[in-house]
Amino acid sequence: MVEQAFSILRAHPELALFLALGIGYAVGKITIAGVTVGAVTGCLLAGVLIGQTGAVLSNDVKQAFFLLFLFAIGYRTGPQFFQSLNADALPQIAVTVTLCVVALGVAIVLSIFFGFDLGTAAGVLAGGTTESATVGVAIDTFRKTAPTPEAASQFESAVATGFAVAYLVGVVSAILVQSQLAPRLFGRSLKDACAELEAELNITPSDTGNSARREIEARAFIVGDNLVGLTVQEAEARVPERQKAYIEQIRRGSEIITPAAKERLQVGDVIAVAGLRGFLVEYASRIGTEIDDRELLDIPVEVLDVVVTNKEVAGQRLWQLNQRPEARSVFLRGILRAGQTIPIFPGLTVRRGDVMSIAGARRHVEDAAALLGYADRETTATDMVFVGVFIFLGGLIGIPALKLGALEIGLGVAVGVLVAGLVAGWLRSIRRTFGFVPEATLWFFDSVGLCAFIACVGISAGPSFVAGLVQSGPALVIASALICVISHLAALALGRWVFRMNEGLLAGTCCGAGTSAPALAAVQEAAGSKVPTLGYGLGYAIGNVLLALWGAVLVTVLG
Repeated sequence: MVEQAFSILRAHPELALFLALGIGYAVGKITIAGVTVGAVTGCLLAGVLIGQTGAVLSNDVKQAFFLLFLFAIGYRTGPQFFQSLNADALPQIAVTVTLCVVALGVAIVLSIFFGFDLGTAAGVLAGGTTESATVGVAIDTFRKTAPTPEAASQFESAVATGFAVAYLVGVVSAILVQSQLAPRLFGRSLKDACAELEAELNITPSDTGNSARREIEARAFIVGDNLVGLTVQEAEARVPERQKAYIEQIRRGSEIITPAAKERLQVGDVIAVAGLRGFLVEYASRIGTEIDDRELLDIPVEVLDVVVTNKEVAGQRLWQLNQRPEARSVFLRGILRAGQTIPIFPGLTVRRGDVMSIAGARRHVEDAAALLGYADRETTATDMVFVGVFIFLGGLIGIPALKLGALEIGLGVAVGVLVAGLVAGWLRSIRRTFGFVPEATLWFFDSVGLCAFIACVGISAGPSFVAGLVQSGPALVIASALICVISHLAALALGRWVFRMNEGLLAGTCCGAGTSAPALAAVQEAAGSKVPTLGYGLGYAIGNVLLALWGAVLVTVLG
């Protein structure tokens, strides 16, 4: 029975891949001592297990999935990456580059010290920095100069062995350094550091969980005597600072009108006021007598995600945008940056690529969307012409190489596609007429593309995985822990004692530089704040590029 199942997987390796994905995602949900295994590790281990059957997958299949993953990473972080290249972001850039450079240096030194072979060294670097892209770039680089197909296969097996151990160690180490060790080193808790920055930036802590409470709503009032005779503009000007409320419609007799700013309120008018619930409850008596007027309150509303692409908007602060006429009757519900929800406060600088969730009357929401960039409405349509052409062009860019004897120096196809993804994402952020890739498609490229690639690596490495693990296990644990701890401590020291960065913001930057979402989650939990996410996006954009490149650099230097 078992042999029959093995023969099926050997005869149909494509089924082995999907079985590895199914098992891997299931294993990835397991939590041990508060740390989730993760889909990447789960798929690698599942691939190793299935690899014992002798199933063999084409390298072309593996490479195709990896290129989809690299394109998604570049496309998602492109706007943030290019916008970060300015003097204002110097401290965060310096911290990110320091972490990445130190990690590479430590990995090279420890690989020589422990006598790791080239594949194991690449796997330890990738795992210690929790950057899966390093694995693929290292494999792609080695294959260009591998003396034989057998040598390439052995290299890949060693990479998988090193990565499997080092990744889990790297995740745990990053969590412990950023959420536990750093606060003790600096003598102040993350909670206190984030509270200080929240007060400085005037950030109001908010609950982002699901709730039956409606933050924004519309109510009908018979105009009070204190508002009679005022224009709509004058009445709205009485709303206190940091509150928002607008007169959307007026019932005058049997007629419902959409008022202009200079429209004067008259005795007996019934007004539909849209605003923050807290204001409408607290100030209801000052507005007038509340009534239920269904027809008046039947205002077409829309909740819309808008991607910021307008160069006139990028770089402005929220309080400046709030003064624009397009912001009238539009309410900001949240902002995503590099896939993470960031706190909202008046001084927040808006960046290209930010996804702003806005709500309000449809006509006003459409005006605001036109100002900000393009509306990211739910759709299943992906511009595959754009995706295919950019992956192809990126690969072409990476093919040319400078040959110095036996040494071949070049970007490589993998790095070329990553660069193409960065450019594609940036172009999409400034020219919204083409290149749309929905979030669901990006998730597929990113998550499934990476996990399928990693599962293929595991399947190929299956037969020699256990032997390699037994031989180098303890050294792998020590090396990966040192890579993570030393690089993170170096970045923390630079950020805190040279640039005087707030500890919460610094922790988020380091988590982004190390591409460690689990560490960011741990930091936010310890801080009880979203402040660390303000630093995560920029670090993540630059860290992804550098750490992926290190796969090629390490193979070139040690090879």
